[in-house]
Amino acid sequence: MGRVQGKVALITGAAKGIGKEAALLLAREGAKLAVTDFDEAEGRKVAEAIAATGGEALFMKQDVADEAQWQAVIASTLARFGRLDILVNNAGVALAGSVEETSLEDWRWLMSINLDAVFLGTKHGILAMKGNGGGSIINISSIEGIIADPNLAAYNASKGGVRIFSKSAALHCAKSGYKIRVNSVHPGYIWTPMVEGYLNETEDPAAGKEGLVSLHPIGRLGVASDIANGILYLASDESSFMTGSELVIDGGYTAQ
Repeated sequence: MGRVQGKVALITGAAKGIGKEAALLLAREGAKLAVTDFDEAEGRKVAEAIAATGGEALFMKQDVADEAQWQAVIASTLARFGRLDILVNNAGVALAGSVEETSLEDWRWLMSINLDAVFLGTKHGILAMKGNGGGSIINISSIEGIIADPNLAAYNASKGGVRIFSKSAALHCAKSGYKIRVNSVHPGYIWTPMVEGYLNETEDPAAGKEGLVSLHPIGRLGVASDIANGILYLASDESSFMTGSELVIDGGYTAQ
């Protein structure tokens, strides 16, 4: 217990899935939480769950593609807690489609949430952290930011962008002496509402799930806590020598 004791963390997309699990875990380990999501009802439940177990949490509704909302969310976090030590850019969306099938409108929508928002969060997170002792920025990418899928053109591009952008930001912070670390996390297929929803749109969801499981040599899909544990490591001082790195948590998917 207490691996992030006294730290303040901001997590986007925290109403469900990986973001929710990470928020609950960091709170159990001593952090104060600012949790954001576009889903206000479910987001508030996460903050209430943290408070019910003796933690401290603030919920804010946020459209992560809106820069003014980023500025407001970080200002509110600083006003409430006095500092920001950990930022987890977790909010994201998925869209299936090959390069031929993907419209420019859909491409730009996905990029605004999966890539533009990570840029905005990282930029404004640095501004909040650099004069206050530093911190850890954790950007959630995917195995799809490392390997490609013919039917995930926009998603591949967005998650690959998160991967290399994180390295650029990490080098900038390190060479500027900010004491801010920036790393990316690359989950395999995790059984979250997003993956479940994606499979439910297919002709045979059960067969689709079996197909996804077969891609992971470890023999199962991941669960949200598998990724939350990695986020906790990067958020804590245990990872103080890691920046510009990729933490791959994928059940062996990319080892093949």
